[in-house]
Amino acid sequence: MPNLRQAVIRVSPQLRTAGTYVLVSAVWIWFSGYLLGDLVHDPHRIVLYQIAKGWLFVLGTGLLLYWMIGRTVQRLDHANQQLLDSHEQALRVLVEAMDIRHKETGDHSERVVRMALGLAKLVGLEDDALRDIKFGALLHDIGKLALPDAILIKPGKLDDEETRLMRTHPRMGYDMLQRIEFLRDASAIPYCHHERWDGTGYPQGLKGEQIPLAARIFSVVDVWDALSCRRVYKPAWPEPEVLDYLREAAGGQLDPHLVALFLDHYGELKALALNAAPQV
Repeated sequence: MPNLRQAVIRVSPQLRTAGTYVLVSAVWIWFSGYLLGDLVHDPHRIVLYQIAKGWLFVLGTGLLLYWMIGRTVQRLDHANQQLLDSHEQALRVLVEAMDIRHKETGDHSERVVRMALGLAKLVGLEDDALRDIKFGALLHDIGKLALPDAILIKPGKLDDEETRLMRTHPRMGYDMLQRIEFLRDASAIPYCHHERWDGTGYPQGLKGEQIPLAARIFSVVDVWDALSCRRVYKPAWPEPEVLDYLREAAGGQLDPHLVALFLDHYGELKALALNAAPQV
């Protein structure tokens, strides 16, 4: 019995669907043919009944296929979601290790993910766009894995050569994510979150709405987090000074429309950032 059960489990979804279809069709054809032969003896009427039987067969098997394919699609969606969740858990462990290595305070990466998703929802993004922002925000500094600790955790100001090396991490992060199919669309944030609204950012010098929306959203959140929380090279700023800086950066460093939206909903976005509950 266990061997039989294992054999049934190993049957592919395609073979299971096709086998069920053939079995139901064979039973219908055999049963309906004999029933029609017993009940109808007029050769003219039997033609009409055969046509009606054919349409019933098409309708019934169509509904059967619709139901069976729907179940298969649901199973595949569930399996894909489980796989995506597993990938996300692995990425979160990697990012947590990065935060420790970079000596970031608290749950830096998780904080900016929660707040970026909140701001993105206020903008009106949903579904795949939110997923890309979640992964992009989580992996925004993935390119820093290629940089030495002497640069990453240096307590003082970087010199010119160190600054040049630091500014290579967005491109490195982009290249890393392009190698992973399900993360390719999430690469806008790692690649472009150091671009500036006025065009003076890096690595591409994009300006205004040339900068992907996801990166512009994240930049507002990242600046807030960088100033609000202690870093190895600086203490945390008082909250009023952080908000004043955001207002001054609007139109220069940051998208002015997103800054205004951020400030209008600051209370709820801050609550998201400080709340450890996971975001979907």
